[in-house]
Amino acid sequence: MNEPTTDDGDRPTTPPGADAANRTSQAGAADQPGGRTGRNGEAAASNQPGSGNGRNGDHGQTGASNQPGSGNGRNGDHGQTGASNQPGSGNGRNGEAATSNQPSGGNGRNGDHGQTGASNQPSGGTGSIGGHGDHGQTGAGDQSHPGSQSSAGHQPGGNGSSGGHGDHGQNRGNGDHRRSGGNGRPGGNGGNGAPAETPAAPPRPGVLGRLAGVSYRRRGRVVVAWVVAIAAAFGLSAAFAGDFTADYSAPGSDSRQAQDLLEQRFPAQSGDTIDVVVRTDGAAVTDPDVQADVAALLDELRGQPHVVAVDDPYTTPGGLSQNGDILVATVNLDVVLPDDMPVEETEELLAMADAAERPGLEIALGGQTIALAEQGEIGSEAIGMAAAAVILLITFGTVVAAGLPLIVAIAGLALSGMLTGLVAAVADVPDWSTALATMMGIALGIDYVLLMVTRFREWRAAGLDPERATIATLDTAGRAVMVAGSTVMISMLGLFAMGLTFMQGAALVTIVAVLVVMAAAATLFPALLGFFGSWVDRLRLPLGRRQRPTAQLAAGGHVEPSRTWLRWGRLVDRHSIIATVVGVGLLLALAAPFLGVRFGFPDAGNNEEDRSSRQAYDLLSEGFGPGANGPLLLVADLDDPGDEAALPALAEAVAATPGVAAVLPPAVTEAGDAALLTVLPATGPQDAATEDVVHTLRDDVLPGAGVEVHVGGVTATSIDSTENTAERLPLLIGGVVILSMILLLVSFRSIVIPITAALMNLLSVAAAYGVVALVLEGGWAGQLIGIDTETPMPAFIPVLVFAVLFGLSMDYEVFLISRMREAWTRTGDNGRAIVEGLAGTGRVITAAAAIMVAVFAAFIPSPEVFLKVIGVGMAAAILVDATVVRMLLVPAVMHLLGRANWWLPSWLERRLPQLHVEGRPELYLPDGDGRSRDADEPELVPVR
Repeated sequence: MNEPTTDDGDRPTTPPGADAANRTSQAGAADQPGGRTGRNGEAAASNQPGSGNGRNGDHGQTGASNQPGSGNGRNGDHGQTGASNQPGSGNGRNGEAATSNQPSGGNGRNGDHGQTGASNQPSGGTGSIGGHGDHGQTGAGDQSHPGSQSSAGHQPGGNGSSGGHGDHGQNRGNGDHRRSGGNGRPGGNGGNGAPAETPAAPPRPGVLGRLAGVSYRRRGRVVVAWVVAIAAAFGLSAAFAGDFTADYSAPGSDSRQAQDLLEQRFPAQSGDTIDVVVRTDGAAVTDPDVQADVAALLDELRGQPHVVAVDDPYTTPGGLSQNGDILVATVNLDVVLPDDMPVEETEELLAMADAAERPGLEIALGGQTIALAEQGEIGSEAIGMAAAAVILLITFGTVVAAGLPLIVAIAGLALSGMLTGLVAAVADVPDWSTALATMMGIALGIDYVLLMVTRFREWRAAGLDPERATIATLDTAGRAVMVAGSTVMISMLGLFAMGLTFMQGAALVTIVAVLVVMAAAATLFPALLGFFGSWVDRLRLPLGRRQRPTAQLAAGGHVEPSRTWLRWGRLVDRHSIIATVVGVGLLLALAAPFLGVRFGFPDAGNNEEDRSSRQAYDLLSEGFGPGANGPLLLVADLDDPGDEAALPALAEAVAATPGVAAVLPPAVTEAGDAALLTVLPATGPQDAATEDVVHTLRDDVLPGAGVEVHVGGVTATSIDSTENTAERLPLLIGGVVILSMILLLVSFRSIVIPITAALMNLLSVAAAYGVVALVLEGGWAGQLIGIDTETPMPAFIPVLVFAVLFGLSMDYEVFLISRMREAWTRTGDNGRAIVEGLAGTGRVITAAAAIMVAVFAAFIPSPEVFLKVIGVGMAAAILVDATVVRMLLVPAVMHLLGRANWWLPSWLERRLPQLHVEGRPELYLPDGDGRSRDADEPELVPVR
């Protein structure tokens, strides 16, 4: 079992004063009667008249002497004032100019950071202590009595005064920054002060702390640099930004080979298509007036950009329905992917169809290109930001504190948004990925800065000045932010294992957004604190109870959490078994609907009823059967001259396949090197029977056709992509989980914590999958968010949701466990560490989760089914993770495991690097010496 480590690479391993040559426990010898030596760190009692005692005041203690005729010198550390009430004596202190106005003798001081100790006593003054102190100060005597001289010392670390026969003697002292002893004696000669110890340098902050210090001091330059970076990114994006595109096909699949063959041999048919569906009311579609109107519309469409061909429904086989009231014409485009079609041109096609309608003639355009144009503008950033602002105001209660996370998030959004176009120039980026990256950037930016603003306010309550509080914040909470951001990026990098270009593009833009957020948190945030740090609690809103005027500072440097969270932590401790059973049971219940999920791609049949794409879908199903909305394209490679003779037998065999409604006559290229057969299944694209037809054709029918045939089309592509994603999903989950566990192992130096974290996060993701599956059933839950039909789950949604949610869940895990480990390293008490960590982060995690839920819930009003599903899944998962998992299940399980939570084999401990994710908060405490409190010392000290 490992005891909590107290070693740190940034902390001096040899305590000051350990070397005899630099020892300063006594300052100045007093061998004469009437004088005693003051020791460093202890109060030397003096009962002799005419003598004073010097001591080093340690964090709030005041050295006092009650003897007449004597002064008491002390080195006040961090703002304490040594006072003396004796007649005839003055008292100096470190950190301000000490002045004594008492008659008959005064006491000098050790000047720190540039101050000069002076005494202005009219009768027998005392020379100041030290010369050239910690920062080169010179002690000077300014006595008016002719019998008293001062002596300026030049030794580093401080100089006692020398020589002189003053009426009340000379006081010699020590110029050490933290220890000073002085004593006076009546009459006699002042001796030379002993050389002072060279002061030990204060512990050096980590990299983030030093970066925060630089950003704080050069805040103006940092803000200007961010403005310049945003402007430069805007210019580069305007000049070199690429277009959004997405290829949802599975690499190397049969449908992909069919598409490649179409592009080579049938370039006119290889592009995307638009269906023009016309229905008449009271007349046949063959009516001359109807034919004239249809012909005029089709002629107008042929003249539009990106349109390469338009079929004549009156001459093309399968163009007219059996009832004669519906016809369909196919418009071939020169773009292969629907995302490549400009939305403005698609909207012009829709406007032409609307203009051609008249009473008795209904016209609708269908296809993926039309559906994309009708989905409208993607993105609900304004809704997410507004919700976040309200939650921040409620959480902090002040405009300044709430405004800092918003400013950082907006700056990060501006920069990452401009960089997205540059990523699109080098990778395939789907249009919906920009909304995902934007929401991730907003949510993470606000959450990370929320954590750091909370810690900054705690350090300020602990008595640190704004600059020191900024450094301490980045050196503690900032480390947790960097680890949390790293886990998100690791999760998103797992999408590259899927081998799908559109997922890789989505991962890239999201990773860029996270990197920008992390950079803003490390540089822009401390710079803003340089401007607003001292005002962080200004502009308080009349919300709830006002903050207590006297904060309670707990060991470890954080402000005492609310009693509500402390009571909750102790309640979980007392009922850890019940909490574990309830938490696991609830998560499994939420995950249960996922067992009946149906994978597939939503199509126009899942769109809203008032859209043209949905109306065209319904008309095709009514006139030509449901399979007309997802025809299969069989592409035959006719390499040998005699291969064309096998086409009639091939068409007969396909038509005889169960589940096939019709087979259109084959179309052969002019070169005779390829043939295209259009097959209409008897069931719709989302039906499981259609998938069976595809597999039957590939496995049983086509291998005996005598020619090489590939099955393609939108439906076949969807089936292949789903199967390919399902096969690779275990690889993604395994890779992300293992990498995240390794990161947590190094961060928290524990074997158990990474394992429990991975299991908890998997439960959170499973619960999110269950909620998504429930709304996709189209029942009461689906109708709440605008899904009124049974909708299949796209296979890439679980992949994407897993990558994002696993990273975000790790965020909260890092926030929670880092605070627990902070208490564990201080106390070695597992139960106490869990309660303190939970109470110290409960409010932050709750507020952060509320912001996350609000931001991702802004996806739900989107007309795009993909985004609705992503929004529901992520909002539900964050809500469950921050409440059931982090606030209940994780602490309950850790209570059950006891000290095993922090177990690490000794051989592994020696080999792991020390990251100190929790930081070293004790280095910034007002104690100043980095020591931990003893067990019998009070846990909380009032800080005013």
